[in-house]
Order: sequence, then structure tokens, then C-alpha cells
Amino acid sequence: MNVLIVYAAQDPSSFTASLKNVALKELSAKGHGVVVSDLYGLGFSAVAQKWEFVTTSGKHFNYMLEQKHAANLDMAFSPDIMAEVQKIKQADLILFVTPIWWFSVPAILKGWFDRVLAMGVTWDGGRIYETGLLRGKQSMVIAAAGGPADYYRPEGRHRASVNQILHPINHGTLAFCGLDVHEPFVALNVLGASQEELVQALSELQFRMQHIQDSPSYLIKYEDTPA
Repeated sequence: MNVLIVYAAQDPSSFTASLKNVALKELSAKGHGVVVSDLYGLGFSAVAQKWEFVTTSGKHFNYMLEQKHAANLDMAFSPDIMAEVQKIKQADLILFVTPIWWFSVPAILKGWFDRVLAMGVTWDGGRIYETGLLRGKQSMVIAAAGGPADYYRPEGRHRASVNQILHPINHGTLAFCGLDVHEPFVALNVLGASQEELVQALSELQFRMQHIQDSPSYLIKYEDTPA
């Protein structure tokens, strides 16, 4: 299996980095081919701009329609986008390793979604969800959250579970493009956890990675036969 890890944390000593390292180590040990897109390391731009297209349609600028125009012109995107698109095309499984910020992900990862999951490349008009252009590939969010576990309940401080908080990503982004979506792995209370609790969380992720093929846990799974 070919795996792409899209990694969105700056500090190599962070717990998010530890999550990435566990995923990379365990999947590699299983014989999978693993590629890491270190977004901060790459200096990936989060901002969608006109100049990331080799040419534009000349019409009133609509970013998504210009994405489709570029896709129709033999993928006339800037090199940084094309590099990520090629990684997606080769991947069977895409992991997104990120902290949770403001009930979402850091801007650099949101910008990756905006710029790389392009119209005409990963989805299109009428080609969403079960007919999305990434149909047949898998995805999973692996995240670190600072707040206590009790916050992440419908009746808790945040008035939402982890899956509710991540719904715009799991459903509105990943499943939207046709990806099968694994149950997310979210380590909670990483700012207040003991060393033993942090080690336990990494051990749980290690187990998930070791069994991601033989015992997958899906949040969203489309039928095996593409529509």
C-alpha cells in the first residue's frame, strides 16, 4: 500500500510530531511505501493565488473554475501543487497529521485542502461523495487536541464530540472527494496529560497503524464498486 502523510506541525519535539513519527515507523515496518509532505518544511503556501495557474481562462476570476480550467489544460498548475497532486495519485491511503486549532486545522493544512484538492482533479460538478474523483482511496485524520477529554462531548465544554468538530473535514472535505474515511485518531488533553498518558496514546496509535489494513474502522465507507 502507498501511503501519503500530510503533516502540519512546525516543532519536531511536539506531540503532533510524535504522532507522525509513530505512523511513519509502523507503516514502513509493515512494508508500505510512505511519503511525507511536511507542509511547514516545504514552506507550502496556504494562500490561493491567481499566479499558481500556468494560464487562466481570461474570464472573471473564480478560483475553483480556474482550477477546473487548469485541470482541463493537462494539469496547468504551479509546481508545488502538481507535486502534491502526483503524491495523491500514487497514494492508496492519505493520513492528515495535525493539531486541532479553533475546531479545525492550521491554516497551512486548510490551504493544502484549498489548493491541492482542486476542482477537476479530486472532485467536479456532479462528481462528489460516492462519485468523487478520489473514489477507491482511503483517508484518516490523526490529531492532537490540548483540551481535556470532558470538553469533547455534546454536553461538555465545547458542546461537541470530536467527530462533530471534525465533521467539516471528514465529511465535507475528504468524503466529498470520494475518499473512504477511517475513524479519526485524536489524542486529547495533550497539554495536561502525564508522560504515561502520552505514551499510552502513542501506543494506541501504533496499534491502529499496525492493523489499518486487516482491521480498519471506517467512519465513511463507500461501496467497493465505483459508481
